[in-house]
Amino acid sequence: MVATDGPRIVRLGVEDAAAGLVLSTEAHWNQTIEDWRFFLSEGFVFGIRDGARLAATAALLPYSGNNAWISMVLVTESHRRRGLATQLVDACLDTARKERLTCWLDATPDGAKVYGPLGFIPTSQLRRLKLVSPGQAGTMPAPATLDALCLRDLRATGLDRTALLSAFAQRSGSRIVAGDGSIALVRDGRTARHIGPLFADDTAAALNLVDAIACSETGPVLLDAVTSSGAFLDGLSVAGWTIERPFQRMRLGSATAMAGEMPFAVAGPEFG
Repeated sequence: MVATDGPRIVRLGVEDAAAGLVLSTEAHWNQTIEDWRFFLSEGFVFGIRDGARLAATAALLPYSGNNAWISMVLVTESHRRRGLATQLVDACLDTARKERLTCWLDATPDGAKVYGPLGFIPTSQLRRLKLVSPGQAGTMPAPATLDALCLRDLRATGLDRTALLSAFAQRSGSRIVAGDGSIALVRDGRTARHIGPLFADDTAAALNLVDAIACSETGPVLLDAVTSSGAFLDGLSVAGWTIERPFQRMRLGSATAMAGEMPFAVAGPEFG
């Protein structure tokens, strides 16, 4: 349950986007203010303030089929080791129980040690990879439609994430591209462009599309790969991508969505 004798937990609004961005920037995360606005308008974002300053946050982002993603668990450095993150995650879980939502999250190795005792079970693993210096300019990948991406995403995840993918696609600099049997979304991040979600019929198609995207970019690119395809990770490594950090995907509650295929790369650990 949410603690009642500690710092006051409040639900944040869209007007708190800039304050949230300060926290994620301090943590060297890649979120933009548009990401924060999406969480604040579409989800439940809880915070703890220290005076006028936002000191800590956690978010619960509902999806279809009674599923929700927990993320944006952030505490400013001067307020760490006070249990603020635990209290805010409790607020998310309390809301999920009231809304009867199955909770998902992508945890760092240290985070997985915390979430396991809460009842979260591991499902799959991710690796965040970065390409610092994309190859020389190549042929621009063919454009694809938002409808095509949403249909592939629904087929793969079992979740209707039209609102999320539409918000991504409408941002300046975003593009949806496709190759033979593959499709992906590319969008801006605070420090690097991000590829994902990425779906493909096979590893070769996924690697070909990633290579075409990378060759059409001019700066660093991030990608959150699902580790079930070792050949995909090997191919990225050969192409110069380096692993930054692992994530453990975890679930609390019964699975309510049936995935039809495993994506090669996800929308991000904060979005699923």
